[in-house]
Amino acid sequence: MNAELFSALDALEKEKGISKEYMLDKVETALINAFTKAFPGADIQVLLDPEKKECKVYRVKTVVAEVEDPAREISLPDAKKLSRKHVLGGLVKEEIKTKNFSRTVAQSAKQVIIQGIREAERGMLRQEYESKREEIITATVELVDPDTGSIVVNLGSSNAVLIKNEQIPGEYYEPGDRIKVFVTEVSKESKGRLVTISRVHPGLVRRLFELNVPEIADGTVIIKNITREAGSRTKMSVYSRDESVDPIGACIGNKGARIAEIVNELHGEKIDVIKYSEDPVEYIAAALSPAVVKSIEFDGERSAKVTVAADQLSLAIGKEGQNARLAAKLTGCKIDIKPN
Repeated sequence: MNAELFSALDALEKEKGISKEYMLDKVETALINAFTKAFPGADIQVLLDPEKKECKVYRVKTVVAEVEDPAREISLPDAKKLSRKHVLGGLVKEEIKTKNFSRTVAQSAKQVIIQGIREAERGMLRQEYESKREEIITATVELVDPDTGSIVVNLGSSNAVLIKNEQIPGEYYEPGDRIKVFVTEVSKESKGRLVTISRVHPGLVRRLFELNVPEIADGTVIIKNITREAGSRTKMSVYSRDESVDPIGACIGNKGARIAEIVNELHGEKIDVIKYSEDPVEYIAAALSPAVVKSIEFDGERSAKVTVAADQLSLAIGKEGQNARLAAKLTGCKIDIKPN
């Protein structure tokens, strides 16, 4: 059994990357807990020797003049029967043969070891996903829950759940579909969902542009802000640190090729790319595109009165107020739109 135990730990380290030292601590804890249950009140000591591939379990007792706790104490005469070297106050170690494991003890130890393996695997996954926080992962749809609408996706190292609220409205998934998801959170808890993924987070759009627009990836073009109503419309403001580079043109690409790829990934979601300006009047006017603005009165307190031609009013406000709402979020200003 000893040789098998250490061989198993070697295999775990090699196949799953779980260090032998970590698992030896778990095994020691498991055996102490298991034998403490088998010998209530006893002082259990475990010695693990990876070199000799030996596992020894001892029941330790203190040599006393008068025994009050038989589970932890032994009289001097009884100790002398085991060895003449024992003296008062010394310790007597009685080896418990591991081959005499009861089924209950063995099962208890096994459960602790299995739990240790799970915790180690979760810890390694947590480290992996921490490096991917706020990044895009390409996932494969494994299962669609017809009751909740949630889908189970394979992220490569493990599975995760993309809940209904984090899916783009109107999207339909089937097992085998490959989709891009944005890692929003990695849990530090020992239980529950390890990683939270999303397709509605604005960060997904940001990362898609970074992947598809070299000028953004190299820092020439900067994304100032993004506001999004997933499945319907996104507004994104950009500016260039190089006067010779048109930030909007870089994002759209030749004949719209770059932005078309992103829109396709988002299943037709409209994306307005506007030029950021330090001038709030210019910024608000651009944010309300595709509507044409006649005039803007900015009060300097993040509030603006916008005037548009009558035929531009519905365009400026947008369906159910969406265009004005997104423009307000993008600029951080309260926008009041009136016709002239």
